[in-house]
Amino acid sequence: MNIEFKPIDRTNYIECIDLKLNEEQKKFVAPNIFSLVQAAYEPNLYPLGIYKDNIMIGFILYDYDNELNGWSMSRFMIDSNYQNQGIGKISIQKFIEFFTNKHGHLKLYTSASVDNQVAIDLYKKFGFEKKEVFEYEAGGRKHKDIRMIAQL
Repeated sequence: MNIEFKPIDRTNYIECIDLKLNEEQKKFVAPNIFSLVQAAYEPNLYPLGIYKDNIMIGFILYDYDNELNGWSMSRFMIDSNYQNQGIGKISIQKFIEFFTNKHGHLKLYTSASVDNQVAIDLYKKFGFEKKEVFEYEAGGRKHKDIRMIAQL
């Protein structure tokens, strides 16, 4: 399966905004439009479209997190039309290759809602280990996530 990444820019941001999650997943992942606005106004955020055969089928936002003093894959989603086909696994594997080629073999953080066992299990398959549980408030809602880390 040919998966590649392209930076989100003025030529493809509408495609990124149009990507959809199923209803259950919406409580776990921020809308892509929020991630793109965040990337436009905050430093060190890098939005990437995930492409399969030149069609955007997912989104990754990664960043250098000063609080963690390290890199983080802060958002990851696959459009609902492309789920349950193994694309998520391949996309994470390819992202790890992309990241290490660009930044070297470093620690990479990610997080998932404590209730999102599917994401937690997926990240574990790529060497991410549970580090800590943390809570935060966003959009008027309280969230409880598990921070995970992998040594790449």
